Amino acid sequence: MKKEIIIISLGGSLIVPEEIDSSWIKKFKNMIEKYVSGGYRFILISGGGKTARKYQNAAKDIAGLTGDDLDWLGIHATRINAHLIRTIFRTLAHPQIIKNPNEKVDFKEKILVAAGWKPGFSTDYDAVLLAKQFNVKKIINLSNIDFVYDKDPRKFKDARKIENISWKDFRKIVGDKWDPGLNAPFDPVASRESEKLGLEVAIMNGKNLKNIENYLNARKFIGTIIK
Repeated sequence: MKKEIIIISLGGSLIVPEEIDSSWIKKFKNMIEKYVSGGYRFILISGGGKTARKYQNAAKDIAGLTGDDLDWLGIHATRINAHLIRTIFRTLAHPQIIKNPNEKVDFKEKILVAAGWKPGFSTDYDAVLLAKQFNVKKIINLSNIDFVYDKDPRKFKDARKIENISWKDFRKIVGDKWDPGLNAPFDPVASRESEKLGLEVAIMNGKNLKNIENYLNARKFIGTIIK
C-alpha cells in the first residue's frame, strides 16, 4: 500500500462516543502523521455517530420528521466532526472539506477530509465514491466493533463473528434499505456499489490503533474482510 492513497471511513462513534474523545483523536493523529512521513496519503471520511443520533432522536421526540430531515441532521453532524479532523491536520490537509464525493478534487496534499453529502446513505457510500474517483481498491472502515457478525451480538448471545465474507453474503445480513441513523457495519447502499466496483473493505475496531498498523503493514489483524 505504500505511497498509495489509503481511504479510511472514520466512524463518528470513535470521534464522539459520548463526548469528544480528545485522547483517542490525538493518538490517531500521531499514527496518521507517522505513515504520512513514510510516504502514505490518506482520505479520511468522518461519520456522525452519537452526535447525529442525539440530534435525530431529539427531533423525532419533538416533531414528525421525514427521512430526509433526519438524514440532513446526520449529515451536518458528519460535517462538524470533519471540521474537527481537518483542523487537527491543518498543516497536512487539503483546505476544503469534501461534501460531494463526485466533484473532481485537485488533491495534492497528504490528507483529504470528507463528510456527508446528501440524504439516502451514510458516509460509507461517500468513501466508496471517493475510492472510485481516485481508483483506490481498498477501504478501511473504523468503528467500535472488532468484527462483522451474522447477527447483532448485543441482542443474540449465539452471534457468530465473521473474518471473511463476500459482498453477496454480507448484503444478505445488512439488506438493501437505508434508514437514517442505521447502525450497520457498512451501509446497504455503499455495499451495493462496493460489490459493483470490486472493492475490498476491512472492518475493524478503531480503538485498537496497533491493529490498524498491522493491517497497513500487511500483517495479521483482527477484523473482517468483505470482498
